[in-house]
Amino acid sequence: MVEFALPKNSTVQKGKTFKATGAKNTKVFSVYRWNPDDGGNPTMDNYEIDLDNCGPMVLDALVKIKNEIDPTLTFRRSCREGICGSCAMNIDGLNTLACLKPIADVTGDVRINPLPHMPVIKDLIPDLSQAYEQYRMVEPWLQTDTLAPPDGERRQSKEERLQLDGLWECILCFCCTTSCPSYWWNGDRYLGPATLMAAYRWIADSRDEKTGERLDALEDPFKLYRCHTIMNCTQTCPKGLNPGKAIAEIKTLLMQRQD
Repeated sequence: MVEFALPKNSTVQKGKTFKATGAKNTKVFSVYRWNPDDGGNPTMDNYEIDLDNCGPMVLDALVKIKNEIDPTLTFRRSCREGICGSCAMNIDGLNTLACLKPIADVTGDVRINPLPHMPVIKDLIPDLSQAYEQYRMVEPWLQTDTLAPPDGERRQSKEERLQLDGLWECILCFCCTTSCPSYWWNGDRYLGPATLMAAYRWIADSRDEKTGERLDALEDPFKLYRCHTIMNCTQTCPKGLNPGKAIAEIKTLLMQRQD
């Protein structure tokens, strides 16, 4: 009989509890903590936050914890406007952006974990090196065969420009990629929803002249076809985009050129 065991020091244990003194309107934030330097197991530390003295978003609570309660808490953040994608994490069981997730939307304690199925650098910071390397593989920039660029910008019709809506807005937070079971099990070869949508963004661009080469690079049993249309990617996207549709469009184009 096959026996499966978790890696050493991977079992999440109960951590510290920090109480809010003198506060009446409180909420508990249960936060994943792991420090690679101490060799211990990860823990879930509980922080009781005074909501009357905190901003409305989960990121506001995390900043409050770091500034006022526990300066060792580590997480990424930058714009606070849902543009940079830095504060992507798993909140209340869903991958999203902490800066866009209202505390009021969570019933009960707020459970916060790093993006799933990625190596953890520390606390809420996942290692996204593999995802970014895969993103570079699809060469996400305009490519042409024209030796000399035109005078001025490369023009598109309004209809051609509309084809890019729902694609260019991706902020590479990788909420979609880390929610995809196919990526969990085949992340070393499957490119994942975020990268494939980035690839389609240039395939769909009328100004790009390397469509054939881009499709050739994706026609692979694992790079593209590990997608099984589970659609977790579309459900979790904090920008309301549809990576699953973009992947389906790539598959359709590959089918059409076989006719």
